[in-house]
Amino acid sequence: MLISTRGRYALRVMIDLAEQGGAGYTPLKEIAARQGISEKYLENIVKRLAANGLLRGQRGKGGGYRLARPPEEISVGSILRLTEESLAPVACLAPGQQPCPRAAGCRTLPLWQALDELIAGYLDGVSVADLAAAEGAKTP
Repeated sequence: MLISTRGRYALRVMIDLAEQGGAGYTPLKEIAARQGISEKYLENIVKRLAANGLLRGQRGKGGGYRLARPPEEISVGSILRLTEESLAPVACLAPGQQPCPRAAGCRTLPLWQALDELIAGYLDGVSVADLAAAEGAKTP
């Protein structure tokens, strides 16, 4: 499993918005400047986050983005599942894969399944609020 820039940047956006304290909408331009990320690249990321209910967007004067829920209710796992094709450690465990014909006799499958559960459990157990509260969270 390798987390792409899309996943890492999505986390940075969510942490940035959590640090704003929910006080209104934050323009994407401001988020991009604070995070040192291209505004154009962030547009696609925030659209996906908004379309999946993690962000709320507002157009026009005073518009921008804000978290759709309290940061304590948004897990890192939920963000990464939206931005990454898969968090599975091996292809046979990725969502939508056909069952492996060797699964019944695979001696390593239990290892990969346990690792997959550990990864999911860990990422689902860390919230955006946890990251925003952590020292050095502005530059993960």
